[in-house]
Amino acid sequence: MKTIAVSRIYLDNFDHITAYWIGLGVKSAQVALDYGADDLHGTIQEEKIFHMAGADSPQERTKNEMIQAIEETNRVPVQRNTFYEPLTRHGSSSQKQSSDEESNAVSPRNKKQEKAFI
Repeated sequence: MKTIAVSRIYLDNFDHITAYWIGLGVKSAQVALDYGADDLHGTIQEEKIFHMAGADSPQERTKNEMIQAIEETNRVPVQRNTFYEPLTRHGSSSQKQSSDEESNAVSPRNKKQEKAFI
């Protein structure tokens, strides 16, 4: 967690920091969102490298499982493309926010991240 927190401070020219749930485990990745990460790196299918090295995390998670994991951290899950452009906003407040407001909320320089990317 210290690495993620320090990364958020020193790498201020990096727009996004990923808490790779395969490597950290889902619970640790959720905590990493409070330490400056804003991306859980989504629905991986059959990850092999970490598991060949001995990881015991699940090899894949469904979109709904990822949405639930992010919602458990009181953030709004947002599906993104490769360029971190929001595609789909999930959750109960998704209809309330306009695209302009969404762009502002994505900024990693906000003190508290309001959403996390899938």
